[in-house]
Amino acid sequence: MRTKNILLVEDEEHLLKTIQLNLELENFTVTTAVTGTEAIKKFRTNKFELVILDVMLPEINGFDICEEIRKENKQLPILLLTAKNSSSDRIQGLKLGADDYLTKPFNLEELLLRVHNLLKRNTYQFSILQDELYKFGENEINFITFEIKGVNKKKIEITKREIALLKLLIKRCGQVISREEILDEIWGAEAFTSSRTIDNYILSFRKYFEKMPKEPKHFHSIRGVGYKFTN
Repeated sequence: MRTKNILLVEDEEHLLKTIQLNLELENFTVTTAVTGTEAIKKFRTNKFELVILDVMLPEINGFDICEEIRKENKQLPILLLTAKNSSSDRIQGLKLGADDYLTKPFNLEELLLRVHNLLKRNTYQFSILQDELYKFGENEINFITFEIKGVNKKKIEITKREIALLKLLIKRCGQVISREEILDEIWGAEAFTSSRTIDNYILSFRKYFEKMPKEPKHFHSIRGVGYKFTN
């Protein structure tokens, strides 16, 4: 079985070597980069299953690299490493498409756990929508007939746009998706659509699928960022 290839972008030599060694001991193939320019070049010339990306880098910072990666690949998991601990930096990273972050200094065991979780989740996401029927908890969604079975146990038919939003959220299970990206993916250039429209859809999903809509377990609103589905 082919080992998974990870792009590790870090300009602190000691930390770079330490993370690389630990990843290789976990049987990952590790490609390294120490500048933003080198990172983008290697991303575009190799196939990776995960990117571990420092924020503070020479030439091009990690936020800009994250944004460039997301323009070309919306599925590739990105784990940000940052020395900054402010909520604004975390929110910025999530808005740009990062899947997770760690603040320096961090525990190597925690880093490896997050790496394994991101890879496992990404593998799962590529397979869940191959079948027409998706189940989570006691809920069911049929992507062909547009029928769902939620907490009331009755089958109801929902709209094409509701199905499209459910597909996007489920395909990116565990990831925070910004309001801007949802509007672009689902509504495109359609006029008069606002983030309030998405709020209303999420409220509907909670009524359909959550036993306690005010304490959701599946459909989450992330203040200042967007939305997240967990199964």
